Amino acid sequence: MISQEQFQKEIDYIIANAIREDVGDGDHSSLACIPKEATGKAKLLVKDDGIIAGIDFAKQVFGYVDTDLKVETLIEDGAAVAYGDIAFYVSGSSQSILKAERLVLNAMQRMSAIATKTRSFVRLLEGTGTKILDTRKTTPGIRALEKWAVKIGGGENHRFALYDMIMLKDNHIDFAGGITQAIAKTKAYLEETGRDLKIIVEARNLDEIREILESDGVYRILIDNFDYEDTRTAVELIGDKCLTESSGGINEKTIRKYAECGVDYISSGALTHSVYNMDLSLKAV
Repeated sequence: MISQEQFQKEIDYIIANAIREDVGDGDHSSLACIPKEATGKAKLLVKDDGIIAGIDFAKQVFGYVDTDLKVETLIEDGAAVAYGDIAFYVSGSSQSILKAERLVLNAMQRMSAIATKTRSFVRLLEGTGTKILDTRKTTPGIRALEKWAVKIGGGENHRFALYDMIMLKDNHIDFAGGITQAIAKTKAYLEETGRDLKIIVEARNLDEIREILESDGVYRILIDNFDYEDTRTAVELIGDKCLTESSGGINEKTIRKYAECGVDYISSGALTHSVYNMDLSLKAV
């Protein structure tokens, strides 16, 4: 996984690019009718039920726009919220508050939706020992926010991108000439380049599970699109030789049954690509 320093750089890029995109050469609506010296106060109003996420991100946005803006936090990231709750107050330059408003709301609405969905999956897994993972199926340009939201919701992050973990999926395997060849070539590449990256290998059936197990150095096997019976068999075959991960269309109705097959992780793209934004508003007070 990437370091906290790398992750923060991603957040900094997101904020700078989003403000560039939204503000351009100026927020002319505010510049036209609000005096530069005017000050005000606004509240982040929750208009939905769920898990709030993005409070810390909002603070960073306000600080980027205007270091003199003050945020009074009433609810922390990861807390359950209900309609009518107030998450924070922000006070200072009225122009600055309005300049930051849309980025704060857009990010928090999506992050809160992801955190809420993740928390629901975490609850479905309680008592099984299985952890929920996100994927790279994220919105281009804001992956760091979406993966941050998964963590806030109680989930775990898979690899961040293509560079921080090796994941040999079906196409890699087929292009490389097979599972054994793909693993051997990967291990040689890592040795030649001096990289220390974990290796995950996808299996499409039990025969591929057996072939993967013939090679050393695999960190986790991705048990992809297996039914319950074959998943249990795969877990038994793998034992403690490496970690296990189930994926492939797993949803709220099936996630518990897959966890009960004994896998260490379940990955779900739905955490980030299939959510409905939480309704939030920033209102002057």
